[in-house]
Amino acid sequence: MIEFTLWDIVRNLLFATRWTIALSAVAFVGGGVVGFCIMLLRISKRKGARRFAAGYIGLFQGTPLLLQLFVVFFGLPMLGLRIEPWAAAALGLTLFASAFLGEIWRGGVQAIPLGQWDAGAALGLRRLQQLRLVVLPQALAFTRAPTVGFLVQLIKATAVTSIIGFEELLRVSNAINNATFEPFKVYGLVAVIFFALCYPLTWYARVLERRSADWG
Repeated sequence: MIEFTLWDIVRNLLFATRWTIALSAVAFVGGGVVGFCIMLLRISKRKGARRFAAGYIGLFQGTPLLLQLFVVFFGLPMLGLRIEPWAAAALGLTLFASAFLGEIWRGGVQAIPLGQWDAGAALGLRRLQQLRLVVLPQALAFTRAPTVGFLVQLIKATAVTSIIGFEELLRVSNAINNATFEPFKVYGLVAVIFFALCYPLTWYARVLERRSADWG
């Protein structure tokens, strides 16, 4: 058994936490960009676009995240596309996040009364201008809380990427535990770190939810 001081364990876990945060940020931003496009397709007047977006959302919401990561990490090399664990984790979580964010934002947009679209049209605005200038600012009030809430879920979901070899918090903690045989100490510290990352966001989501209720 290797001797690790408490500081050694904490230092290594904090170093791994940086990768957990980085992966969460990349997946959230990338998922937001793709999710916004999916939202546009979901509210499109074209039936084919709506069906494609609905199928996309159904696929990624209806299958386990771990399976999606396996398809990316093990499937793409079968097509001749070599991919590293970091890239596979980022791509897999981005696609996963985009499906959920796209549906959250679609719900917010469709919660706005149709009269708001008509008011924008009466002002001579085109459909995208109506969406950008009239509908989205109002939809933001409905979607901020669930968006932040999903970010909490995304941070916790990064732990799954340890299965494909990405050196995030859980994978590093497993390595430390295998060396120290102190699971309560190691995983207890991991729980504290995840709590420190997620609780402020959970609290903020509740604040936003109360504000949106007051606004409504």
